[in-house]
Amino acid sequence: MQTEQDTNNPGLTAGSRVGGYTVNKITHLKDIHAWLYQLAHDKSGTRHIHISNADRENTFGVAFKTVPEDSTGVAHILEHTVLCGSARFPVRDPFFSMLKRSLSTFMNAFTASDWTMYPFSTQNRKDFYNLMDVYLDAAFFPNIDELSFKQEGHRLDFDGDGKNPKLVYKGVVYNEMKGAMSSPDQVMARSLLNALYPDTTYRNNSGGDPAEIPTLTHAQLKAFHARHYHPSNAYFYTYGNLPLADHLAFIEKRVLARFTRIDPKTDVPQQPRWTTPRTATYAYPLDRNEDPIKKYQACVAWLLTDIQDTFEMLVAAVIEQVLIGNAASPLRKALMDSQLGTALADGTGFEAENRDTMFAVGLKDVTETDAPAIETIIFDVLKRLADGGIDPELVESAIHQIEFHRKEITNSPYPYGIKLLISITASWLHGGDPERILQLDADLERLRQALSGDRFLETKIREYFLDNPHRVRFTLVPDQEMAEKERQRVESELAERLSHLKENDRTRIRSDAAALEKLQEAHEDLTRLPTLERTDIPPAVASVAFTPGVFQPPVWAYDQPTSGIFYFTGGLGAGTIDNHLLPLVPFFCYCASKMGTSACDYARVARRIDLYTGGVGFSANARTRFDDNGDCLPFVSFTGKCLNRNLDHLFAIIHELATQLDFADHPRLRQLILEYRAGLEAAVVHNGHRLAISLSARNFSAANHLQELWGGVHQLHAIKQVASETAKGDLSHLAADLKAIGRRLFCRGNIELALIGETEMLAHAETPMGNLTGALAAGGKPGFVSPPVTVPKGLPTEGWSTSTAVSFVAQTFATVRLSHPDSPALAVMAKILRSLYLHREIREKGGAYGGFALYNAEDGLFSFGSYRDPHIENTLRVYDGAADFICSGDYAEEDVKEAILQVCSEIDKPDPPGPASRKAFFRRMIGLSDETRLANKQNLLELDKKTVVAAAERYFSDRAIPKAVAVISSRDRLEAVNNGPGNRQLHLHTV
Repeated sequence: MQTEQDTNNPGLTAGSRVGGYTVNKITHLKDIHAWLYQLAHDKSGTRHIHISNADRENTFGVAFKTVPEDSTGVAHILEHTVLCGSARFPVRDPFFSMLKRSLSTFMNAFTASDWTMYPFSTQNRKDFYNLMDVYLDAAFFPNIDELSFKQEGHRLDFDGDGKNPKLVYKGVVYNEMKGAMSSPDQVMARSLLNALYPDTTYRNNSGGDPAEIPTLTHAQLKAFHARHYHPSNAYFYTYGNLPLADHLAFIEKRVLARFTRIDPKTDVPQQPRWTTPRTATYAYPLDRNEDPIKKYQACVAWLLTDIQDTFEMLVAAVIEQVLIGNAASPLRKALMDSQLGTALADGTGFEAENRDTMFAVGLKDVTETDAPAIETIIFDVLKRLADGGIDPELVESAIHQIEFHRKEITNSPYPYGIKLLISITASWLHGGDPERILQLDADLERLRQALSGDRFLETKIREYFLDNPHRVRFTLVPDQEMAEKERQRVESELAERLSHLKENDRTRIRSDAAALEKLQEAHEDLTRLPTLERTDIPPAVASVAFTPGVFQPPVWAYDQPTSGIFYFTGGLGAGTIDNHLLPLVPFFCYCASKMGTSACDYARVARRIDLYTGGVGFSANARTRFDDNGDCLPFVSFTGKCLNRNLDHLFAIIHELATQLDFADHPRLRQLILEYRAGLEAAVVHNGHRLAISLSARNFSAANHLQELWGGVHQLHAIKQVASETAKGDLSHLAADLKAIGRRLFCRGNIELALIGETEMLAHAETPMGNLTGALAAGGKPGFVSPPVTVPKGLPTEGWSTSTAVSFVAQTFATVRLSHPDSPALAVMAKILRSLYLHREIREKGGAYGGFALYNAEDGLFSFGSYRDPHIENTLRVYDGAADFICSGDYAEEDVKEAILQVCSEIDKPDPPGPASRKAFFRRMIGLSDETRLANKQNLLELDKKTVVAAAERYFSDRAIPKAVAVISSRDRLEAVNNGPGNRQLHLHTV
């Protein structure tokens, strides 16, 4: 008999009525210590899920099935436009306004292939209902005025003065999707859907194809909202420790009482199955300066199971892990060992987001003719497994990975409540049972019973792949003329439209531009929006103290309630590594858990890591100390985590990596070089804004220099050089260099460790911990010192070219660090500039996806950045104008308060016990005390406008202050800046 009770919602039982809702089912989710409530609203048909637990970080979300019938981006543009003012909150941009009037730990909106979601999280009850109020009004009662549609979606405008101006397309989503469709992985993912689902909504680009976006009309947008954003098509979600009844009453009062049930006709049919396989070829834009010979991608993709069938989804997830989950997985290993490509193709894996699930696998960086050979390798492996059987250890490893990640509670990359929402959304919206996703016990038991029989997974491999004709052999082709052809097509299209414009059309375009500029410049009364006050901000900072006892420094123990998971975290000083070896440190980290040891080859190590741990990894860090004169502190962090029962296995793996790491397997080493390079290349367009800021910041200090060398474009250059030098097969020098790095790192006097877990875990760890530290080499120089790097003089003014249709523009200058009294004011200035100046000038007027300011308190730097930006020169002028704005004081005390709220929402962002302890350990390493953090927050809470303006004068008024500039864009756009009227010369380089 079930005796547990949900103390947050006493008295609720299945069948209970709560207002206009009926509680259909209540389930105890014992693995995550929560209760699941499934409800329906009788009048409107709205569905609601609530997950109740002790978490103070409460979450809300509302999702709609959004099923586009074309590639105009209607669902995506609607997602943007509903957040531009609503019936009760008729301000220009309530969403971005609430970002600064809240202590939210997460606020965003997502558009997927067939759903749109509006989620947020916060730890403050008042904030929770403030945000829900704004979100509900935005989703169900938006203004969707035509000017907002033109700003966020697309519009025509004139470029240039005089009698013969050019016609251009503008719009935030238009520019965002131009950037997205510059990226091979984006093109690959969307093209695979188009090829595999030709008869359903997934054939369309839900984000919007830039060629089709300009055909969308305002009337079509409003009609899409009327049909799709109705309670009968809505799925509500709440999570946390707040009472469910309060949520339901609020939603019913604000929204549901005003609607009756309709049939929105948004169910997505299953894709009709093919009787014969197909082939497909799609193109993506490649920069003219790159060699296209090995820039193809080739894969095979299958349509698999119905998303409603959670057992088949679990089976497919296990098979995915068996086939490609780690370096030893048979299909992944066969593909990589073929040396046809450098890494698995973009889009590889089991995709469980659509009405019919899919699986794809292949290689990237292949030649034009490699697709048939890749298909042969794939089918040879599948046939061998189906006929000869699957190693049971691979199956057990796959199940272990599912078990571990279901049990671990983390807030990365999203708050845990939002991670749960995302995990259930696709299945739930397509008629699946969320309980089966959140509580896998019944399906896992069914799977184990099936596995005890004869050849269950082997039969499934035959069913899913070998005997499944609904598959496509897919090739992604680089096209070095594609970007130019698209530019010419757009110019021709606009010239044609210009030639047919009548005078009243021209007048309307100009009046729209003037009206939009007036709207963007207008000072709004935001008092209609709810807000928090300074008194709502908790004055303390979260801290985690180490636990004294068995372990002594350099081993620090943290006794924490980690839900049966043990965390191992360490730091290895990297300051004594020879200067010529420093560029190799990140690659060493990438290799360290993937190369193998003198006791086990890489395949065996990979299998053990997946079988017994939740992951083992290394990463290079360059930090700036807080407890001395600001020296650079370079170190390699290494982490491992496991279920309590596998603690000895985790220590055995770490012990082996620390004492027997081996680089003698040169074919494997060469494979990892190419794989690592491919990963860095793929990240350039996605992380263009971060990379541009890193480039601009690199000459301010040793730490910034090393951060760029280890994590920026210069790291990509370093690994490209390594790949070139080892192309002929001689890897002996590289292997020796990596071995030398390992010898410097793994020394007894060069290590600091944190052990995080529950009391019995820490007690159990005493013996293996002692064995590990005792086995490390004695001697060696302590490496927690500043590295032997020389920072170049002068600051860069540079352009870096790559394949992209948009730009990423960064500017950086020096200020002061966290310990300085002006540090809180600089943090506030960054938020004011982003909210009140850059958002208006770069996003609303300029059409970029985003513009922002960042204050780096650790290094004492202030940076501006833009993301997916159609401009370069204009954006740099906006940055130049920031000084006038922030020094003018043309903002109110309320704006300062809102900026303080934004800074505090970042300071107070919560972490589960394991990650929180890990952060505390690294803060101790770099000398950032809790006392310093608390003093900084107290000074922040005391700021007023007068103090902010005075600080602004100190850091922004001097126009002669040296500033570094770095821009990542296409070669043509960079050259246009140098040849333009702005008298700005960028030193050009190639990414």
